Amino acid sequence: MRDPDRTPSIGITTDWQAASAGLSWPRYGCRQNYVDSVDHAGGLAWLLPHQVNRVEDYLAALDGLLVTSGLFDVDPRYYRAVSRHATVTTKERRTAFEIEMITGALLRDLPVLAVGGGHQLLNVVMGGTLIQHIPDEVPEALLHEQEASKTKPSHAVELTQGTLLHRIAAGLTLKVNSDHHQAVGQLGAGLIAAGRASDGVIEAIEAPAHRFVLGVQWAPEFLVSPADEALFAAFVEACRAARPH
Repeated sequence: MRDPDRTPSIGITTDWQAASAGLSWPRYGCRQNYVDSVDHAGGLAWLLPHQVNRVEDYLAALDGLLVTSGLFDVDPRYYRAVSRHATVTTKERRTAFEIEMITGALLRDLPVLAVGGGHQLLNVVMGGTLIQHIPDEVPEALLHEQEASKTKPSHAVELTQGTLLHRIAAGLTLKVNSDHHQAVGQLGAGLIAAGRASDGVIEAIEAPAHRFVLGVQWAPEFLVSPADEALFAAFVEACRAARPH
């Protein structure tokens, strides 16, 4: 049995780059601020390679899962879309791995924090759909792909009163960064919208039936507001509480 007094182990999904003219061999990668945010909140960060055959081993060793974002999209076939927007780009191996990790974490009721594209994939795993290109589908949409650095806020998010995120943020309005062209469409089973932008785009989702399953469309690892730091603290504390005693 794992030691209940140890630091909670948090698995962080990585990105992947193929070999290219400037890169001799394929490689995994992760922005340091994901790891720093987990570490600062009291968690022990573990970077996860995309070994689907090791999913059960990873989950057995972890107390929580952080699903990161990336410059790619979920293949529309995963949410039964009849068409594919021209802007859609995919990373099949990474998506297949993350689907298995999210599915396994949900079955075990491990805490899950899903960020950016991870937030979108969480919705898909739970049976929801995605808006494939916001400018084409959302009337009078905000600029969701900000030109400024992600260290700067872009727009406000109105939180749903009484949600987990509302309690964590200790308020009903957040200023967030924004760098996405897709968004949550129809919500997956068991999910609720915990926050929306002024144009109606869903910016946060959560699953009340689970101990901690939360997705946010923005990038809280850049710590744009105090609520971002509080989000990581709450996630790591949920992971600590989820350990077997």
